[in-house]
Amino acid sequence: MRLRIFTEPQQGASYDTQLAVAKAAEDLGFDAFFRSDHFVKMGDVTGEPGPTDSWVTLGALARETSRIRLGTLVTAATFRYPGPLAIAVAQVDQMSGGRVDLGLGTGWFDQEHTAYGIPFPSLGERFERLEEQLEILTGLWGTPAGETYSFSGAHYTLADSPALPKPARAGGPPIIIGGAGAKRTPRLAVRYADEYNVPFHQVRETGEAFDRVRAASAEAGRTKPMVYSAAQVVCCGRDEAELQRRADAIGRQVSELRDNGLAGTPGELVDKIGRFAELGAECLYLQVLDMHDLDHLELLAAEVMSKV
Repeated sequence: MRLRIFTEPQQGASYDTQLAVAKAAEDLGFDAFFRSDHFVKMGDVTGEPGPTDSWVTLGALARETSRIRLGTLVTAATFRYPGPLAIAVAQVDQMSGGRVDLGLGTGWFDQEHTAYGIPFPSLGERFERLEEQLEILTGLWGTPAGETYSFSGAHYTLADSPALPKPARAGGPPIIIGGAGAKRTPRLAVRYADEYNVPFHQVRETGEAFDRVRAASAEAGRTKPMVYSAAQVVCCGRDEAELQRRADAIGRQVSELRDNGLAGTPGELVDKIGRFAELGAECLYLQVLDMHDLDHLELLAAEVMSKV
C-alpha cells in the first residue's frame, strides 16, 4: 500500500506552508504530495491568506523536491482550456523529471466559479467538457514528434496544434479519474484513466465503486491494468487525548471521523487501511487538513506507514 499526503490549501495555506508539508512528506518516505484544485475556502475557516494556483504551486515544488510524486486530486475541467492545461502539466512534468500525476474532474463547487468569474455549466455539460478535455490531453501528449494534432468537438476545437511541449513520460503523466458515479465515471475511467480513485466513501461503498469499474473494464475489453485507490481524511493520535486535540484543530468530531475517515490510534488506522487493501486498493490518499501539524505526519510515517 502506497500512502500519499493530500492537502486542501484553499482552507488557508501559503506556498511556504505547502512547501514545508511537501518536504516533510518526502523526507518521511511518503509516496506523493497531492493538493486540491479550489479557489474558495469551505466551512468555518477564513481561508487566509487566500487560494494558490495548483499548477503554479506544483511547478515550484517540482524544483524543491526530488523523489515524491506530485499531483492534483482533482483539477477542475472548468478552470482551464485543455490546450493550456496540457502545456502546464507537461511543463511541470518536465520540471519534476516525470513525477506528475494528473487528477481531472468535472468541477463541482459553484461558489468558487461565481467568485472568480468562471462559467459553471450544467452537470451534463461539465461531463461533456471533461470527456473532450481527456481526449484532447491524451491526443496532444500522444502525438508523435513533428506531427500536429487537430480536434473538433462540441465545446473545443484545435487545428494543427504542434502538440508541444511533451511530458517527460511518453504519452503523458498517469491520469486519475475519481468519483463514485454509477455510469459516466466508470466509462471515462475505463477509457482514459491509469488510476481510479474513490474519495471520502466508507469501505463498503468504495468496494462497490471499484466493482463497477472492474465490470466496465471487462465489458469494454480493457487489458491495461488499473490502479485502484481511495482518499480519506486522516486524524491520528497515540491516545484519545491526542486524537481529540487533532480533531478539535480541524473542527471535526472524533466519532464522525472514525466512521467516515481514517481516525483513531495508529493500530486502528492500520486495521482500516487493511480493509481498503482487501478491496484491491493499492494507494491511499491521506487528507491532511491541519497543514501546520508536521508532528502528525511524523506519527503517520513511524506508526502507520511502516506497518502497511
